[in-house]
Amino acid sequence: MGIFSRLADIVNSNINAILDRAEDPEKLIRLIIQEMEDTLVEVRSSAVRTIAEQKEIERRLATVAREQEEWQRRAELAITKDREDLAKGALLAKARLTEAAAVLEGQRKQIADALAKQNEDIAKLQAKLADAKAREKTIAARQKTAVNRIKLRTRLYDDRITDAFARFEHVERALDQLEGKVEAFDLGRKQSLAEELAGLEAENGVDEELKALKERLGNRIRPEAAR
Repeated sequence: MGIFSRLADIVNSNINAILDRAEDPEKLIRLIIQEMEDTLVEVRSSAVRTIAEQKEIERRLATVAREQEEWQRRAELAITKDREDLAKGALLAKARLTEAAAVLEGQRKQIADALAKQNEDIAKLQAKLADAKAREKTIAARQKTAVNRIKLRTRLYDDRITDAFARFEHVERALDQLEGKVEAFDLGRKQSLAEELAGLEAENGVDEELKALKERLGNRIRPEAAR
């Protein structure tokens, strides 16, 4: 059994309420669209048959109208020939055709009303279908986003990732210990001859640079002091 049993169910349906009750909205919206498309095909096929009936009745009405004119012509001819009996018979035949035309006219009106209702239902159904297709894209995008977020959250709270970070911290602590050992070796260690000489050379270079700086500044300061 389909989601909608009759066309009226679709036209009067509240898609939001249906989706709110669904466990799988994306799957349900596809079923709703399929049901609407199938119903639209059926309604259009019914409309085609109704239009064909309307055309058939219109042809019959046209035929009756021609026959009425013919019997009217015959009645007039009979009168001109002084055949009142024939004229009366012709008018009776025309009257029967008039009754038939009235019945056909009633049928044509019923069919016209039915076609107008079908046209209205098709318009409503098409609007519902367009709305459902628009919702299908939105629901699919929302569901995809939700699934991706669930995957991301699952990975973020995965025990394996927690264990990996714990291992990183363990490695960092081990490196801290190794670096501490290296620094500990330098503590209290006497400088080698080469290191002491390098220190003296660096100190001597600084002394010479300081002496040159004093001389330059002294040359600038002394003349000013003399004034």
